[in-house]
Amino acid sequence: MVGQAGSSRRVLVTGATGYIGGRLAPRLIEAGHRVRCLTRSAVRLRDVPWAAQAEIVEADVLDHASTRRALRGVEVAYYLVHSLGSPGFEDIDRRAAHTFADAARQEGVRRIVYLGGPAPDRADGASAHLRSRDEVARILTTSGVPTVTLRAAVIIGSGSASFEMLRHLTERLPVMVTPRWVGNRIQPIAVRDVLHYLVGWASVPGDVNRSFDIGGPDVLTYREMMSRYARVAGLNRRVVVPVRTLSPWLSSLWVGLVTPVPGAIATPLVESLVHEAVCHEHDIVKYVTDPTGGLKPFDEAVRLALLRIRDAEVETHWSTASWTRAPAEPLPTDPDWSGGDLYVDEHTERVKAPPSALWEVVSGVGGDNGWYSSDLAWTARGLLDQAFGGIGLRRGRRDPAALRAGETVDFWRVEEVEPGRLLRLRAEMRLPGRAWLEMRVCDDPRGSRYSQRSVFAPRGLAGHLYWRTIAPLHSLVFADMARNIARAAERV
Repeated sequence: MVGQAGSSRRVLVTGATGYIGGRLAPRLIEAGHRVRCLTRSAVRLRDVPWAAQAEIVEADVLDHASTRRALRGVEVAYYLVHSLGSPGFEDIDRRAAHTFADAARQEGVRRIVYLGGPAPDRADGASAHLRSRDEVARILTTSGVPTVTLRAAVIIGSGSASFEMLRHLTERLPVMVTPRWVGNRIQPIAVRDVLHYLVGWASVPGDVNRSFDIGGPDVLTYREMMSRYARVAGLNRRVVVPVRTLSPWLSSLWVGLVTPVPGAIATPLVESLVHEAVCHEHDIVKYVTDPTGGLKPFDEAVRLALLRIRDAEVETHWSTASWTRAPAEPLPTDPDWSGGDLYVDEHTERVKAPPSALWEVVSGVGGDNGWYSSDLAWTARGLLDQAFGGIGLRRGRRDPAALRAGETVDFWRVEEVEPGRLLRLRAEMRLPGRAWLEMRVCDDPRGSRYSQRSVFAPRGLAGHLYWRTIAPLHSLVFADMARNIARAAERV
């Protein structure tokens, strides 16, 4: 039995741009392990504080050759990838698991560690999300590489999708009409306890090939979780009225409307809550000791998460994982690019303030600060995006002041950031084409100069019609945005 200490290992972390992987990698480094991170785009890990201490390799777990190269020389591999929210995610996850398991076996990996979900009680009645997680666990366990699967239900931590869903439902709805599943029992676990167990498995000797249930000390219904969240957050007592007529599908639509979690992710999460999720054993303690002081109770986990949010110290956020429906191509630099025409809208403002003041405003756009132009127009665009199955404006941002490449800002993703000079955002809203918003800070004898450029690459006739329809309003909104950013910098 071991705790967090142990001999140094060469470990691979997949999903390092995601919620758990982005927290696990620096803790493995802290524990003395040599960490290699697998990612499809290395730039997305360029700005994280621990990047210089890790080896970053580009690979795709659906590609056997690149996955084998990433696994070369690795002793312990953490499998933390999934395609939840993508159409046909079960098939994608199945193929990825087979590819990864086969590559790990061929490269002589000694252990795979997988973070899965609760074991479904009935294979035919389980949600697609739980079925898929269970299938991935079976594929890895039967791969010939000893595999440890940690089965966790709801993870409580600042920025997790499950916690954000709980937080926004409770804070925004003092009276809730809820489906019957709010009475199902759940055993939530604090994110720091999940990370403790994950790190511990890098040092456990011998071959272990099985799953372990992990959960905190409290077994609660979802209704009790909302009531206790309200108490910890200092909110008035919430009134919860369960009804029989709300199906999981209708529930997920409601969750998608009220919380920042988009419907494509909310639906499988809600469907999973229909099943009870409690631990049936605590065998993991035979191999990895519990954290010093014991597992965090639910109320303490909520308090710590809210403290992180209040102090703007959210380490990773559920939205940092790629939005799989979004384009990934970089901004075209040639006006006559092979894909056709580009529509460009540009605005420049002289600012009677130093570049540092202007950058402070630019790097703080979105989230609670908004977009420095018509709130009504931006809200309407967000609602329109949601109506067509997009993510809308509700993701906000991880940090109110600092941005990293690969992070999300409302319905944009940071494609490039050069502190003090450039912020380029790529649209992840539903569009008949691809769009970017670029903001530059330049020196000027009178202070500084702000340059703003929005670029749209249409797709087919629908894309051209879309731009021509919205161009007049678009130009007004973005011109207003440029002026207001300049004025805000002068006030700074």
